[in-house]
Amino acid sequence: MQALKFDWNPITGIDIVGNFKLHFYSVMWIVAFILGWYIMKRIFTKEKVSLDYLDPLFIYTVLATMLGARLGHVLFYQSELISEDFFSIFLPFKFKGGFEFTGFQGLASHGAAIGIIIGMYLYRRKYTYKSILWILDRIVIPVSSGAIFIRIGNFINSEIIGKASGDFPLGVRFIQDQYYKSEIVQRTGIKDVQKAYNAVTENSQYQNLLEAVPYRHPSQLYESFCYIFVFLILWYFYSKTTKKDQPGFLFGLFLVLLWSIRFFIEFTKEPQGDEYINWFNLNTGQWLSIPFVLIGLYFMFVYKPKNANK
Repeated sequence: MQALKFDWNPITGIDIVGNFKLHFYSVMWIVAFILGWYIMKRIFTKEKVSLDYLDPLFIYTVLATMLGARLGHVLFYQSELISEDFFSIFLPFKFKGGFEFTGFQGLASHGAAIGIIIGMYLYRRKYTYKSILWILDRIVIPVSSGAIFIRIGNFINSEIIGKASGDFPLGVRFIQDQYYKSEIVQRTGIKDVQKAYNAVTENSQYQNLLEAVPYRHPSQLYESFCYIFVFLILWYFYSKTTKKDQPGFLFGLFLVLLWSIRFFIEFTKEPQGDEYINWFNLNTGQWLSIPFVLIGLYFMFVYKPKNANK
């Protein structure tokens, strides 16, 4: 079973100029948004909705997702940024400890979900061609497909790592999570950061550094794999059943499926920053997921629209 254990020590992006680097994590976000646009275009075409509404929907979704995800991360996991490095909350740069281009790092899916719901509400106030639930019932389909790629991006970045996997047959050693850049340079004596990381896995001289890295659950890949089924289930109910005509059902189904998956996979994850909520051995991510599941069940089985056009 050793074949299912491997070391993860990739390049995380392409150096463009100076400190600017195109991160593969950012590329995954771009892929998610582009694929989402095409899925929504297909839905609009299928339901004979004017494509004039599609680009504004795309803009609202992108802005709502990024702002919600970033603010959610800060509020739920890294509130110290408000006082220590405020402008890094909204800009793709780190200012504390020296100026550095970082890209938009630290994004929380719970915040993204809240942001999208608020964004769709604001979008519906301006474009009234369909109800808010009609929009939410359809937007969750591309959102679920996008989640697949975001978690792959997390894996590439060696972030949101899992707990030590012990004797479990699947395990990954995340070299770049174990050692900070400055630390790996200091411990190997190699000034080039990427070469220093590569030396850990390629040079037997640094075998002790490699052996100090535990095998962990690739929780990001667990989530990504599960989200494939969330997307397929949603697409099935949308295209093969009449549930798309039941306002709120697909939206509710999305909430139940995605956040149930998140709840259980959290058991395999390390804490993400400070755990402000940690009751009954459940972490912040799990407690934040529970309300979404309950809201989803409400829309699936309880909600009865008074007026489908509202």
